[in-house]
Amino acid sequence: MSELKNTPIEDFDWDAYETGETAGDKSREELTKSYDETLNTVKDKDVTEGTVIAMNKREVVVNIGYKSDGIISISEFRYNPDLKVGDTVEVFIENQEDKKGQLVLSHRKACASRSWERVNKALENDEIIKGYVKCRTKGGMIVDVFGIEAFLPGSQIDVRPIRDYDMYVDKTMEFKVVKINQEYRNVVVSHKALIEAELEQQKKEIIAKLEKGQVLEGTVKNITPYGVFIDLGGVDGLIHITDLSWGRVSDPKEVVQLDQKLNVVILDFDNEKKRIALGLKQLMPHPWDALSTDLKVGDHVKGKVVVMADYGAFVEIAPGVEGLIHVSEMSWSQHLRSAQDFMKVGDEVEAVVLTLDREERKMSLGIKQLKKDPWEDVETKYAIGSKHTAKVRNFTNFGVFVEIEEGVDGLIHISDLSWTKKIKHPSEFTKVGNDIEVQVLEIDKDNRRLSLGHKQLEENPWEVFENIFTVGSIHEGTITEVMDKGAVIALEYGVEGFATPKHLVKADGSQAKLDEKLQFKVIEFNKDSKRIILSHSRIREDAEKAERRAAAGNNAESRKPRAPRAEKEEKIVAPSIEKTTLGDLSALQALKEKLSQEEK
Repeated sequence: MSELKNTPIEDFDWDAYETGETAGDKSREELTKSYDETLNTVKDKDVTEGTVIAMNKREVVVNIGYKSDGIISISEFRYNPDLKVGDTVEVFIENQEDKKGQLVLSHRKACASRSWERVNKALENDEIIKGYVKCRTKGGMIVDVFGIEAFLPGSQIDVRPIRDYDMYVDKTMEFKVVKINQEYRNVVVSHKALIEAELEQQKKEIIAKLEKGQVLEGTVKNITPYGVFIDLGGVDGLIHITDLSWGRVSDPKEVVQLDQKLNVVILDFDNEKKRIALGLKQLMPHPWDALSTDLKVGDHVKGKVVVMADYGAFVEIAPGVEGLIHVSEMSWSQHLRSAQDFMKVGDEVEAVVLTLDREERKMSLGIKQLKKDPWEDVETKYAIGSKHTAKVRNFTNFGVFVEIEEGVDGLIHISDLSWTKKIKHPSEFTKVGNDIEVQVLEIDKDNRRLSLGHKQLEENPWEVFENIFTVGSIHEGTITEVMDKGAVIALEYGVEGFATPKHLVKADGSQAKLDEKLQFKVIEFNKDSKRIILSHSRIREDAEKAERRAAAGNNAESRKPRAPRAEKEEKIVAPSIEKTTLGDLSALQALKEKLSQEEK
């Protein structure tokens, strides 16, 4: 040890010492600045290192080289029970000086801050870190990484679907940080990302060795409604539901089970998209190849309806062997109907083979052929002139389509509905679904259509009307319809006539109105076209003409010399107007009664 010297300072300013100014030439501010420069420069919210200088059961005193020491609760060091004086620890500077002038430090926040920095660094550098799986949570797991609770989604645990999450709890695993939310300080990690890169390389190697038609062994990894994923040892392939079986499959679980090992054939693969299409049914013989060679067109077969469509039904006659029954082959009827009207999925049906193509593996079937074609003996069963009861199916502007029996249709032309009524549309006469009596008029076997009539069931009353509504005869009628071209007049016996506007003028010059009952003269009768033209004004006009002729005749007679009575010209007489009555015609009386009965 060096010897202390007690030699007094020669230039010591004792006067300044007495007054308290011992700084000599330096000011107090300069001395304070010099003192501060000997201390560490620290900032709030920084993390720095300090030395434990004292500790007891409650607190730990840490020196960070600042003008004051910081005190930290010993509970923040619970993870380090061996902490002792002299140890170096990381601390977080919460406040350089509180109300008491004390430096406020935190060891726990320092650890959290350092952990957050490490997590962000791991994301930036794509580092592999270790974490401890603490527990399960909704949608995944909670992992402790550097003291931070991170979220591990269930989809990021492994490349294959996880059925038991609990098997990963309390395990330490390697992860990659895949996402950080800086605002909410959320961290998402992935274990799957570690093995995907390795698997990607394996996929390239496996796909490079693949060939179409190659048979490999695989394990059922996942089952979906549209197919089955197969693990081929590092790379996945898909068996589409249509390639599981030659028969129709509604649910893949009917054919395979999870973790089942089976042989599959490679149908196709894509090097770029790493997709592999696999087949299972291709390893089994096609059912068409096992189809009996004796089966031929015209044979009867039985099967189950497996698919329904509007245009027909697919019937499976053997596993993987289907035939189509088109809706047109379900009934001899020509009415447009849906296949669902005849059968449904699951029905057991019998059918006749209509076509058979073994090369194309197609077959068409029919069920109407199980019944006799009603048109084979249509000339006998529905001979011209025969009478039948039919059902109204639908209307057109020109007539009514009816069905006498399934497959036998006919048309009643609108002109063949009634002898007397002028029908504008068939709906005025009958309704769809109603029964109607018909008589066969013509047979068109080639087009499978009958020409039918309804009015022909009664005698043609126009043969009799010809003698009743003679030209010049006068009848009482009621105006039932008024239009621009004229009016329709209802006569007796259910007959209708027509009068133009000029023939509807009354004696006072006014026009006849709807529902008015007047006398009408027949000015035209056409039996073939069933037309009666009437006139009300003609009755008055003819009477006036007769009067004028009579007056003219009398005047001429008075001017001539009187001749002998024997040579006198025949007197001009106005044509007598005679009404025809039914009392004189017994045949018409019977007709009237018959028409009256039908109207009732």
